[in-house]
Amino acid sequence: MFKVIKIMLTVTAIVMLMLVMIGYFIFKPSCDEVARVTSPNGKYDAVLFESNGGATTSFWYDIYIIEKGESAWFYDPVANLYGAVRSNQAYGVNLVWSDSQTLTIEYLNAKNETIFFEQTKVDTDVIKVKLANGIYDSESPSGGMLYNLSTRQPRANNSED
Repeated sequence: MFKVIKIMLTVTAIVMLMLVMIGYFIFKPSCDEVARVTSPNGKYDAVLFESNGGATTSFWYDIYIIEKGESAWFYDPVANLYGAVRSNQAYGVNLVWSDSQTLTIEYLNAKNETIFFEQTKVDTDVIKVKLANGIYDSESPSGGMLYNLSTRQPRANNSED
């Protein structure tokens, strides 16, 4: 009798694990590169990823500093912001290189902000990372950053030649 119960519990656990895994792959959050800004010396890229967990969550943003042109896959994020906005209508953050060794992450406000590394070594250089809240970006379009990348249309040239 106990052997049958043990087998039933094992099968139930396996089925539950499979359902969780299938649910994760079907409903997993999106994670998309939405900005890449090269440092003034041309050696590094600051890369911004926007993730969206669905209707019940806000956007969150991971920031990486990597060698120019590389994939962020092998790097750790230097900062993460949840629910960050650039204006009253625009989600996201702006990446600004103050100089070749200082990256400033600008945003109006965020529900949560975490800086993992105030400075990080990339190749042979040490890069400082700063958060700057209270920066209002009146030029940022409404909505999420990925949405604006995928829907932004080039402006028509109305000049007469």
